Amino acid sequence: MTDPLQDPVPLVEEPAPRRRRFKVGTTKLRSLSFNRIFPNMITVLALCAGLTSIRYGFNEQWDRAALAIVVAGMLDGLDGRIARLLRGTSDFGAELDSLADAISFGVAPALVLFLWAMHDAGGVGWAVCLLHAVCTVLRLARFNTMIGQDLPHWAHNYFTGVPSPAGAGIALMPMFFWLLTDERIFQHWAVSGIFLIASALLMVSRVPIYSGKHVRLKPQLVVPLMVGVGVLAGLLWAEPWATLSFLGLVYIAMIPMSVWSYRRLKNGDQAAQAAAPSA
Repeated sequence: MTDPLQDPVPLVEEPAPRRRRFKVGTTKLRSLSFNRIFPNMITVLALCAGLTSIRYGFNEQWDRAALAIVVAGMLDGLDGRIARLLRGTSDFGAELDSLADAISFGVAPALVLFLWAMHDAGGVGWAVCLLHAVCTVLRLARFNTMIGQDLPHWAHNYFTGVPSPAGAGIALMPMFFWLLTDERIFQHWAVSGIFLIASALLMVSRVPIYSGKHVRLKPQLVVPLMVGVGVLAGLLWAEPWATLSFLGLVYIAMIPMSVWSYRRLKNGDQAAQAAAPSA
């Protein structure tokens, strides 16, 4: 029989304390599915198109410079919708989209228009181009801060101010008219300056602009819509400058209609809320 005083029970060794690993940032890098990466790839393509327009502007290839910005706008309209369809939305994608839009629709149109016409106005022309770029960035920053706000259900169908791709299109309309008609008046710095100032003010304004994001089509309208898209694609291929000029004029004409529609829905909602307590 062993003496417990001579053969003590061996102590269990405690494991050494683990060292904490401090990581840079607050999110852990994980493997991403293709559904999350694909929309970001489209955003990068839109950014490349916007930067390519600046290259064409330095080479005085104005038609290609304008088309590159138009392509960037088309890609920008696709990346968000594809992300929602594939359920690949992310905070990274939202930030990347805003940074790409600032370059493609703020910096690129400003530089292209300065090289095309606004350089004749000297420092004033450069200041107007800077105004467009700065207002584009401010509009994108305001849009990011408004995400997640509690709005009435009908208000989600409207933008606050003209979105940046449409603002770039409005600023480029004198170039579209010039490429269509070859009239020198559209290349005058005063004409381009008016459109640049107008696009800048519309982007930072509180004007409600119909977005069409939450529109639901009836089944009988799907086929006519597909036919219309095909016709529009054919017109863009055959007569790009006439089609773009027409679309720009239609968009400008729709702004007062959007304001009227927004106010009508707002007044109806306020009247319903005022009648609710009495009911």
